[in-house]
Amino acid sequence: MIHATAIIHSQAKLGANVRVGPYAVIDATVEVGADCVIGPHVYLTGVTQIGSGNQFHAGCVIGDAPQDLKYQGAPTRVVIGDQNVFREHVTVHRSAKTTSATVIGSHNFFMASAHIAHDCRVGNQVIMANGSMLGGDAVVEDRAFISGSCLVHQFCRVGTLSIMQGGAAVSQDLPPFTIALRVNEMCGLNTIGLRRAGFPAAERLELKQLYHALFRSGKSLRVAVEEARQIFSSPGAQRMLEFIATTKRGVCSDAGKAHNQPEEK
Repeated sequence: MIHATAIIHSQAKLGANVRVGPYAVIDATVEVGADCVIGPHVYLTGVTQIGSGNQFHAGCVIGDAPQDLKYQGAPTRVVIGDQNVFREHVTVHRSAKTTSATVIGSHNFFMASAHIAHDCRVGNQVIMANGSMLGGDAVVEDRAFISGSCLVHQFCRVGTLSIMQGGAAVSQDLPPFTIALRVNEMCGLNTIGLRRAGFPAAERLELKQLYHALFRSGKSLRVAVEEARQIFSSPGAQRMLEFIATTKRGVCSDAGKAHNQPEEK
């Protein structure tokens, strides 16, 4: 189960049935849960806690130091859930602060050369395609789909069941259930994703109406949100409204419209 060329520190903790490929390196403060598969040339380092059933393909680097000039070598952390797939050369950096961790949930799929920076929080059932990148402290909610070569700026949030078209970039928050394209723009709802997720027709229709009220009515976003709170009541609508109300970076705008910046208080 462990290749003869693998280098595993005597203090590292490996669960039952872990398979370790040739030339993999596992450092002292790493814990690996049962049934994980660690491929060739994988490097697991830092204070890294990994759940069960994860797969790390060739060349992954998990838990290395953050690319943050303020980082001074503290023993910071990565926490990973269960049943994730990390394809070739995926990189996940540990947190820059001892008071937090880079956190990845369960059942995610990270395709080749995806990058997750320090202090990011990734939910469950997220897909990140080839070459996509998260800046530090970014948040990706459950079932989001980040397509190939997409960029998420540090501190940005990508909402649940949203999708970023290939090559898109966001430096503002992307609301739940929406589709991002180009730079900080949206082109409507992820209707296919909503249908696959089991949202009933009535709630999908309400979300469509909410999207129009917020982003295509011509009203300021603050006014549109306040009015929408009195009209839309489904769980999905409430989730979108709460997401927008708590933005710190502003949210992406509908394609062709002026960007919605955070309004002065």
